[in-house]
Amino acid sequence: MIDVIIAGGGPTGLMLACELRLHDVRVVVLERLAEPTEQSRGQGLHARSVEVMDQRGLLDRFLAVSEKFQVGGFFGGIVKPWPERLDTAHPYGVATPQPVTEKLLNERALELGTEIRRGREVVGLSQDGDGVTVELADGTRLRSRYLVGCDGGRSVVRKRLGVGFPGEPSTVETLLGEMEVTEDPETIAAVVEEVRKTQLRFGLAPSGDEGLYRVVVPAEGVAEDRTAEPALDEFKQRLRAFAGTDFGVHSPRWLSRFGDATRQAEHYRVGRVLLAGDAAHTHPPTGGQGLNLGVQDAFNLGWKLAAAVDGWAPEGLLDSYHTERHPVGARVLDNTRAQITLLGSEPGPTALRELFSKLMDFEEVNRYVTGLITAVDVRYDFGEGHELLGGRMRDVGLKRGGRLYELTHGGRGLLLDQTGRLSVEGWADRVDHVVDVSGELDAPAVLLRPDGHVAWAGEEQGDLLDHLPRWFGAAVN
Repeated sequence: MIDVIIAGGGPTGLMLACELRLHDVRVVVLERLAEPTEQSRGQGLHARSVEVMDQRGLLDRFLAVSEKFQVGGFFGGIVKPWPERLDTAHPYGVATPQPVTEKLLNERALELGTEIRRGREVVGLSQDGDGVTVELADGTRLRSRYLVGCDGGRSVVRKRLGVGFPGEPSTVETLLGEMEVTEDPETIAAVVEEVRKTQLRFGLAPSGDEGLYRVVVPAEGVAEDRTAEPALDEFKQRLRAFAGTDFGVHSPRWLSRFGDATRQAEHYRVGRVLLAGDAAHTHPPTGGQGLNLGVQDAFNLGWKLAAAVDGWAPEGLLDSYHTERHPVGARVLDNTRAQITLLGSEPGPTALRELFSKLMDFEEVNRYVTGLITAVDVRYDFGEGHELLGGRMRDVGLKRGGRLYELTHGGRGLLLDQTGRLSVEGWADRVDHVVDVSGELDAPAVLLRPDGHVAWAGEEQGDLLDHLPRWFGAAVN
């Protein structure tokens, strides 16, 4: 039997596959598309996702094909300088088009032994106490111990599971695509600058491939059939309506549309079936958070699901995926709703944007908003304790040389011990113990989960022994 079937081979599904394979879980990814898509809705990784890639030894691959960027408080079209004292050793994002992100994660998943089957569409499922039966469009049935739906906002897995997806429907729609233009770059830049004084949902910019531009323009209304691809003529018409010219757009590589709908699955887990990425939450792409949110869902879920497969997961560990990630998803839905309001061209939103822009000139406000968008401020509720508890641990330097994240590539738990008096005996098959000193770590010792969040901080062995079973199960004699 397959251990885990992942429906969907986008960034979320591929990241999850990589995490599971670190623990020798047998994974099969079923992707509906026969070939990788050229569509690039996601344009890069924010700081927390940069940390995630560094924690797994993948960051150099992204930096080799991407440019770093620093945009502080990028919120509702308001751009401010990068804030000081943001709690990360990686104070930047990387501009990586989504197809490149998928390519890099696909390569890593294959290196780790993931089985990826393209042109395989999931159309049905049923589950019992022992596993999940997955039905494919070609009539094939597969059996697995768990199924994870990473199959997008119109998730078949979520629908067949019967999970509610409450929220608000789209009230506005935006056209997005990549195409060639005949107008010269200087004219395009000048016209775009003028239009964006009043319409922030408008833009033309080079996409990275020679001759291609990424075009964003408000649609006339919300399409009745939102699955239908828009026509090039629709782009031309809307460009002329806002800019007085269509810039000679032609030869599109791809065309799409997106709305401002915000919806979230009521449950991220039902029995042996789980949801992640856009299958669990959908929202407008304002702030560039969607791809990052999905990757971080996978990072939270992977080690927990592997623990369930391996049989050492303590009670409630797999349920903690919903408990921890559902509030994070809800927060993103809320901030994208606020951003859509700020992007409006009416007098009310314009006045609100001017006020919000002035507030973001305060360093604390800028740092708060940047932490919100980049997700470096995500803290899970682990109860009362040390101020580090529940937050993810920033990368810190070590006395021995090197840095903390270099010790986390294997996806195991880690006790970073500055006392030399502690022990993880009984959990050594799941938790690494490193005795070292860091001037950047304001705690005698920290116990890190595989996703880098601080599960315990202190110096007493008895206290540590009270916390190890919560996250890493029973000790092994």
